[in-house]
Amino acid sequence: MFIEIVKSKIHKVIVTEANLQYVGSITIDEALIEAANLIENEKVQIVNLNNGERLETYVIKGKRNSGVICLNGPAARKCVPGDMVTIISYASMDFEEAKKHKPTLIFPDTNTNKII
Repeated sequence: MFIEIVKSKIHKVIVTEANLQYVGSITIDEALIEAANLIENEKVQIVNLNNGERLETYVIKGKRNSGVICLNGPAARKCVPGDMVTIISYASMDFEEAKKHKPTLIFPDTNTNKII
């Protein structure tokens, strides 16, 4: 049996941009991507703490150490600059393996989106 569990989590970052005219995705500061053990094009869930919206999209690398968190395309309708979001990725693994798994959790500075 396989189950889905949390693989990575960027807890409480501030949306810096929303670009409705982009094709889609979320642009995330490359330093945050690496710290959270994410990769470009990985599927993520975005949880908006301001309005309760939840959505799924994929990761695009943003400029390193820029603090960028930009919702692109239709996702830009669900979050606006200034909203606080949590970004979560999941992994599917065997039940016994999942019991031993430790997710990568990061807690950036909530004012700058930089790693503390």
